[in-house]
Amino acid sequence: MANIRSAKKDIRKTTVRTAHNQTVKSRIRTLRKKVIAAVEKKDAAAAAASLSEFAAAADKAAKTHVIKNNTSARFKSRLALKVGALTKPA
Repeated sequence: MANIRSAKKDIRKTTVRTAHNQTVKSRIRTLRKKVIAAVEKKDAAAAAASLSEFAAAADKAAKTHVIKNNTSARFKSRLALKVGALTKPA
């Protein structure tokens, strides 16, 4: 256990940040699942709306360094391909 005041404060800050980051990551996972579910149901409108919501959340998480920029871009790209495949004629 830390004895120095600044070290104790660092522990408090880490605890708060970890909790916040976990909630953000959980929300991103939930939104990804929502997009994938809409794609599996072949509901193009819902998939597009869900993708937009997911992209905003992923960008915000990347901006605040909860996830890496490339991770956000990879997630958005893969989901956009799936959603785009719904709207293209076969």
